[in-house]
Amino acid sequence: MPIPLFNSIASWFLKKRIHQIELFLKFPNEVQQEVLHGLLDKASQTHYGLQFDFKRIQNYKTFSEQLPLVKYEDIQQDIELSRRGVQNIFWPGHIKWFAKSSGTTGSKSKFIPVSTASLEDCHYKAGKDMLSLYFNNNSDSQLLTGKCLRLGGSSELYQNNNSYFGDLSSIIIENLPFWAEISSTPSQKTSLMSEWESKMKAIIAESMDQKVTSLAGVPSWMLVLLQNVCEQKNLNNIQDLWPQVEVYFHGGVNFEPYRSQYEQLFPNAGFQYYEIFNASEGFFAIQDQNASSDLLLMLDYGIFYEFIPQNGWQQSQPKTIPLWEVELGIPYEMVITTNAGLWRYRIGDTVRFTSLSPYRIRVSGRTKQHINVFGEELMVENAEKALALAAEKTGIQILDFTVGPIFMNGKEKGAHEWLIEFKSPPPAMQTFVNQLDVELKALNSDYEAKRYKDMTLLPPKVHKARSGLFYEWLESKKKLGGQHKVPRLSNCRSHLEELLALN
Repeated sequence: MPIPLFNSIASWFLKKRIHQIELFLKFPNEVQQEVLHGLLDKASQTHYGLQFDFKRIQNYKTFSEQLPLVKYEDIQQDIELSRRGVQNIFWPGHIKWFAKSSGTTGSKSKFIPVSTASLEDCHYKAGKDMLSLYFNNNSDSQLLTGKCLRLGGSSELYQNNNSYFGDLSSIIIENLPFWAEISSTPSQKTSLMSEWESKMKAIIAESMDQKVTSLAGVPSWMLVLLQNVCEQKNLNNIQDLWPQVEVYFHGGVNFEPYRSQYEQLFPNAGFQYYEIFNASEGFFAIQDQNASSDLLLMLDYGIFYEFIPQNGWQQSQPKTIPLWEVELGIPYEMVITTNAGLWRYRIGDTVRFTSLSPYRIRVSGRTKQHINVFGEELMVENAEKALALAAEKTGIQILDFTVGPIFMNGKEKGAHEWLIEFKSPPPAMQTFVNQLDVELKALNSDYEAKRYKDMTLLPPKVHKARSGLFYEWLESKKKLGGQHKVPRLSNCRSHLEELLALN
């Protein structure tokens, strides 16, 4: 199909979807309740449906009382049965695909079910919506006249049965519809290579001469790829190679610590950054406005949402609230029920709402990635923003970091210990440390209170990581590329101690 014809047909379909999005913007709560009843009806004859008597559930109150909240460990045995070919456990029919969750680097692997319904009605629908919302805001876009440079993980065959597992991005690439495959680079074969360094070279070789108009992938790994492109071609920036590139769709980690480096790679003032919020368990939200940090919660993907206020995060069965009871600015843990058979599943991600009409959110972190050893309640969102501001104000750039606590010992007070890999070291380390402390106090009142006159917390202790330390650590754990990332904050010192020993 000629590119101009493909471009015009695709644009028509994408604009048509905007009208459907406007429907859930107008009737969000009704759409969510319809999703819930649809899920219950679809799965009523499964093992779960019969066990929890889905047929008798008439409203959200009954649903929340009849089904327990679960974490992965609670349903792991059922997932293993499904992987061995047992059908109709938590979703009708056979689940063929399982997304191997990368989560926190030190955690045990999780295998999240991915049904045909979730692929088609959630992940692929979200891919189209991402473009629909972008085109709706940028009517003169020429994005579809070129290709999207995509960066995904590897795919592996689970040998004991007819089920497959891999990074979610690889499962999506493996099953891509034709329209997405012909508009992407590199090829499926290259995208699914498992060895990261060979794959990076292959992606560069295959994509160098393509007309690239957009990019999609996790910021940390995409940055490594793009810096290698510049090095190989002796370029000042990426737009010297791909002048028509206009947008980068990113997610997986907070973008702010990487923004200044991307702005050097894409110096064109009109270049756009669009954030998405997806995980192995589903696709949840998409940036729907240019130059915004707010993400539109997508309500018609076969996912029903519940939320746990912060005081319930450490409880096994805390009170949950539905979407129509959330409030602005409060941190919530997300609970999802999905068209892949996850029922009241605690995903571990935390969000806060920035708008209730429509429902827009910002991702604030993970329940397991925060520090609250001294009552400081430091969230990943606070740490990453403070680090970005401190770097900007002291004129440096950050490549990677992790933070752990220094526990009180006798009369010795506690502190936070940072290990940071700088692109170039700060000319005055103490100036940077002081600025980081100032930004943390400004962003987090609990941290500020604990730091008052050093009464509970001493100033941050910062180590300079040697070049490539975090990369080598991930490589040693066979977690290069894809969705894998360094754990940012922890209430224990295990990751920090491992890294310090290698530094």
